Amino acid sequence: MPGTLQGPRRRIHVLVRGAVQGVGFRPTAYRLARELGLGGWIRNSGAGVDMELEGPGGLLDGFLERLLEELPPHASVHSLATHPVDPLGETSFSILESAPESHPTVLVLPDLAPCVHCLREIYDPGDRRHRYPFVNCTLCGPRYSILHTLPYDRQGTTMAGFPMCAECRAEYEDPTDRRFHAQPVACPRCGPRLELWDRTGRVLAASEEALQGAARALREGQIVAIKGLGGFQFLVDARDGAAVSRLRDRKGREAKPLALMAPDLEWVGRACRVGPVEEGLLVSQASPIVLLERRDPFLVAEQVAPGTPRLGVMLPSTPLHHLLLKDLGFPVVATSGNASEEPLCLEEGEALLRLGDIADLFLVHNRPIARPVDDSVTQVVSGEVQVLRRARGYAPLPVPLPESFPAPPPILAVGGHLKSAVALTVGRDIVLSQHLGDLQTLPSLRNFQQTLRGLACLFGFEPTRVACDLHPDYASSIHARGSGLPVLEVQHHEAHVYAGMLDAALEPPLLAVSWDGTGLGSDGTIWGGEFFLLEGSCRRVARLRPFRLPGGEAAIREPRRAALGLLHAMDPDLSAWGHLAPVQAFQPGELRVLQGMLDRGLQSPWTSSAGRLFDAVSALLGLCQCNLYEGQAAVQLEACLDGARPSGQPVPVSLHEGDVVEVDWAPLLRALLDGIREGQPCRHLSATFHLALAGAIVSVARRFGQERVLLTGGCFQNQNLTELSVDLLRQEGFEPFWHRNVPPNDGGLAAGQLYAVLCRRRIGEHD
Repeated sequence: MPGTLQGPRRRIHVLVRGAVQGVGFRPTAYRLARELGLGGWIRNSGAGVDMELEGPGGLLDGFLERLLEELPPHASVHSLATHPVDPLGETSFSILESAPESHPTVLVLPDLAPCVHCLREIYDPGDRRHRYPFVNCTLCGPRYSILHTLPYDRQGTTMAGFPMCAECRAEYEDPTDRRFHAQPVACPRCGPRLELWDRTGRVLAASEEALQGAARALREGQIVAIKGLGGFQFLVDARDGAAVSRLRDRKGREAKPLALMAPDLEWVGRACRVGPVEEGLLVSQASPIVLLERRDPFLVAEQVAPGTPRLGVMLPSTPLHHLLLKDLGFPVVATSGNASEEPLCLEEGEALLRLGDIADLFLVHNRPIARPVDDSVTQVVSGEVQVLRRARGYAPLPVPLPESFPAPPPILAVGGHLKSAVALTVGRDIVLSQHLGDLQTLPSLRNFQQTLRGLACLFGFEPTRVACDLHPDYASSIHARGSGLPVLEVQHHEAHVYAGMLDAALEPPLLAVSWDGTGLGSDGTIWGGEFFLLEGSCRRVARLRPFRLPGGEAAIREPRRAALGLLHAMDPDLSAWGHLAPVQAFQPGELRVLQGMLDRGLQSPWTSSAGRLFDAVSALLGLCQCNLYEGQAAVQLEACLDGARPSGQPVPVSLHEGDVVEVDWAPLLRALLDGIREGQPCRHLSATFHLALAGAIVSVARRFGQERVLLTGGCFQNQNLTELSVDLLRQEGFEPFWHRNVPPNDGGLAAGQLYAVLCRRRIGEHD
């Protein structure tokens, strides 16, 4: 029976750290304590959850064991510390008001897609929340996107302006209810409300009528801007090519693939190939976009994702999306609510100003958004989930430091210039922010600065140092130097290496392959195809053979220029290559200017970039001469594999010894040029290229003899390159590692910068 004597009466204080706020942890502990007849209390604090428990010693031990065994679905305990306190004779157990703390270290949960219980309610005509688009409970709903301050209590969220009605209050205060202390709890009587607006802000309909009006507009091919969980989205019928083209024209997104929101898993299975890992991702409460191989190319318009065999697909991620997609019964394009190069819109008035020339109608609501949170993007690589864009459903879950590390000081890292994100130390964790986009415009820079201020406020964070990229002209680096704090520079590709090590919980020794587009090297040249040996410190030991980029940054926009640089390295007379597509893509006068630039080395910097090598080969194969979006040439080079896995023996590369070993791509380029002359299909030539690069990684691994090999950098977003490299490394007896939770691209740079600084501190490279 509860209360049966099991040893002498004791009282203990318990501090629990981890994901323990907003997940039903306190109700679970409350019910368990009451069941066992224990006295005491529990409350949220800035560090997590703390409680005092009083009762027979055996029951206290049993409580702690059962608590860890019976955690709610989204709770996780990182540490549980107990110490004895004096017994007070307390026999009842209660939940107390939260304890504020000036420097919170509690984990903040990401926003979670609706649980099965809440979905059952919105489809039940007899339930008081029938078709209510803001239903939630402790198992699901908004978290990070509505949170202003910690601890996680209603008054510290954007729900503070919605007083609970009597029925919601009763649920909130009932320990047996799944909405017990669910902070965003609401219903149609007391919660947020939908409205449908025209471009002038005139209210056309409210509540259910607003939802139905938006559905009618989508059926008619109109573009609807919907206020989602973390910002506005544009929705349009994905089957309607003309409507999708209108969205592209108005948004200024000419060719980059658009994401789809599917009505259900059954539709996704008809449109795409879905394995068990992909299915688990789609139905998870993170509810990310998942990159999937197409099965039926005719279920969506060609304009959705031109030139690629994959679709980015997600299932509805909020009750509002569930209701809308259920009513429609067909997929919609669901893309970020912004003009090209701008941040997400969060507020209705702002949306009318910034999005009024794009959207035909606006489906809005009156629950404020605390911070922009975009959709996450994922894929499956060698059977493992890989996060490519870390936002809704994942951010701001922390990445823990290894146990061997001392507690870090408060350090900020500001990341790179593209795919921006920031990172900070919180307790013994690194917290990586949500994806912020490219820092190309003033609005995006303001969003970056607001995110820094918001995170500092949320965690009571006052950094003592700031880490940034070596490149002096990145907006993030300029911000770091203007902060007044000591600045710690981390070379771009080293930051990728440390991001991968943090993600995989790796410590030296190891060999790291850091391949991406471009980053300023410590020698002043443009790196991007680097190999690092980590034996304590991080040392570059190999690189791809450099070639010139005529026009510098212009060559990033025009892969045909990178191709000229590659060809010039083989034969300086470009007229010898006049039969090739990238040479023919220039007018004779342009070609003469570029020939002179390459001959004299004028505005033609050297690069060892693997990303620019991808660009050059894509141009040589006639796939992409000018990028309409970042990485298009590489995407099309991978896409022309058309789902086939390259096989056979890779074209061998040459390794030239020196201070830094040089990996010579010349044998590969000759094989590709022979194939072009012979008229071999692009599919075969792309396979030759991918296989040769994977083989080059194995050759360098053999040269340096490190058993563990880390693959990092934006090039390893390429599913085929990563899987080929993993397979070949394993066949040769190496142990490969690649990114899972921290993006391999520049979205992971901030975490890598921060971890690099902490690793250097540990080995005494700087204080």
